Amino acid sequence: MPRWWDRRGREQFDLRAPADDDEWFADAYRDTSLVTKVGRLHADHANAHDEPTGRPTSSATLPSLLLKLYGLADIGDGDTVVDVGAGSLYGAALLCRRLSDAQVLSVDVDPYIVEVGRERLAEVGLRPRVETVDATGPLPCDPESIDCIVASVAVRTVPQSWLAALRVGGRLVTTIAGTSLLITATKNADGGASGSVSWDRAGFMVARHGDDYPARRPKETITAQIQEDAAKCVYPLPVVDVESAWDLQSMLDLAVPGIEHAYWEDDEGLRHALMSHADGSWARAVGAGIHPPTVHQGGPRRLWDALEEVRGYWLQHGELPARGARVIVKPDGRTILARGEWTARL
Repeated sequence: MPRWWDRRGREQFDLRAPADDDEWFADAYRDTSLVTKVGRLHADHANAHDEPTGRPTSSATLPSLLLKLYGLADIGDGDTVVDVGAGSLYGAALLCRRLSDAQVLSVDVDPYIVEVGRERLAEVGLRPRVETVDATGPLPCDPESIDCIVASVAVRTVPQSWLAALRVGGRLVTTIAGTSLLITATKNADGGASGSVSWDRAGFMVARHGDDYPARRPKETITAQIQEDAAKCVYPLPVVDVESAWDLQSMLDLAVPGIEHAYWEDDEGLRHALMSHADGSWARAVGAGIHPPTVHQGGPRRLWDALEEVRGYWLQHGELPARGARVIVKPDGRTILARGEWTARL
């Protein structure tokens, strides 16, 4: 990667183009993720004056996380592997070194990433099969011909095409969209799969179907929903930055998928949290430190109540049930998590 995007804010980025080899190598070998595309603008096509805003749409995953995924996949010497979400093709290069070019298929929805990835791999003598495809649809391989599928993009339920491509006993590793839950599963003879949620965490971009994600609603739009005369209550637990609390956010998204969050602290030390949902539900909480916050809520659902229910479970049981849960994938891709009496159907 000759250049990439350095994050300056939640959705603000500056172009990073190292001036010499020493500077480039220092960045290349850091164990961190490097964003290569924001919205529709790939860093390869940007200049120093570009300041894209929006969500990252492609990146090079931090090396230690890729190795964690490959370890969970339990890749053997003779295995064929599908690398879903090619990104910088660094993962495909590792797989080719570990196996051989013929054993690796890497797919990405972005035609430019596939084209430039092939060229850059060829420069170092690697020629795996790299194809442009929406990986949530049919994969370009024979049915039941793949030993491992490793995805560095997140999906809400396991695509049927992945199950169709895996041989019985084949393994898949992916993350659940909207959460940091990392799952591993083995294909069963009935066409489904079973496995577990790892105790490790991973955050990946959601598998996209085009050049960009749908735009998020700006915070100003969410704020405009708030009605000061709406339901108001004081809650016992303090304001929390949900998106920075990975386990909490994961459990909340399993209960109420699709909540958008905003959080900030003002000059007076007050903590503000906004929650908004496409169905018109919203919540705003304001509180200082560990003190009980005042919460306004409106719309068809009480979003802060849903959050408090998850936090209450945590306090009652000492942990949240998703980590370490069993994973049951039906042949049609429906995915169920279960641990003790707790279940979540995705």
